[in-house]
Amino acid sequence: MNLIDSHCHLDFPDFDADRNEVLARARAAGVQGFVLAAISREYWPRLWQVVEQHDDCYGTLGLHPYFLTDHQPEDLDALREQLQQRRQHPRLCAVGEIGLDWQLTDLDREQQQFYFEEQLKLAQEFELPVILHVRKAHAEVIATLKRIPVARGGIIHAFNGSHEQALEYRKLGFLLGIGGAYSWPIARKLRALLPRLPLEQLVLETDSPDMAPAFAANQRNSPEHLPQLCRLLADELLDMPAKQLARQTSANLQRLFGWN
Repeated sequence: MNLIDSHCHLDFPDFDADRNEVLARARAAGVQGFVLAAISREYWPRLWQVVEQHDDCYGTLGLHPYFLTDHQPEDLDALREQLQQRRQHPRLCAVGEIGLDWQLTDLDREQQQFYFEEQLKLAQEFELPVILHVRKAHAEVIATLKRIPVARGGIIHAFNGSHEQALEYRKLGFLLGIGGAYSWPIARKLRALLPRLPLEQLVLETDSPDMAPAFAANQRNSPEHLPQLCRLLADELLDMPAKQLARQTSANLQRLFGWN
């Protein structure tokens, strides 16, 4: 189907026992590329070990807001060093996963904003797109992107905002990551929104091992599920051939990252 999983965490220990088998099954099902999103300095070596071992895996570098208490200001210096070291690597594709998470009320918002802004500046410096984690903070993220614009745009991972916010992100050069959330019947708002969004703004993702779709409830999520997610989205909500959706979303991602 010529699919690309635009957001997964294949470096997580959840896949240590069968990572190669998972990748083989996903490839056989039509997934031809995997973007591994970083979360913390501690995990960067694991992530890049997986990227170096598999030619169809691509990596990012960044500090995830969810893991705020694990980050230290010196991690930003380490991030700059890593970006400098890998800036010519053909499979470094973005700064991420970064952003703001207002849903978790025990995470300091000022600290989140500090790390977010400093990483946007690094994306500017190294001329890279960004992969953004945004929960209950779309207005703040959009305002920040307008103050610290990223020339190459990026992806709003697991987008679940409004139509107006989607339009604002499009103006800023951002694609919208769509994963398993829409497959749950309770996601009425998202299911109503998706047919209104331009295909040129969508990319598909799994967020494996997290955010399992409804058809894999209570299971470890996996890139193997991406083809079924694509088919369901195409058939149930977009009324188009799944192969067309796969081609378009993969082309969107390739354009963003400058892949041939």
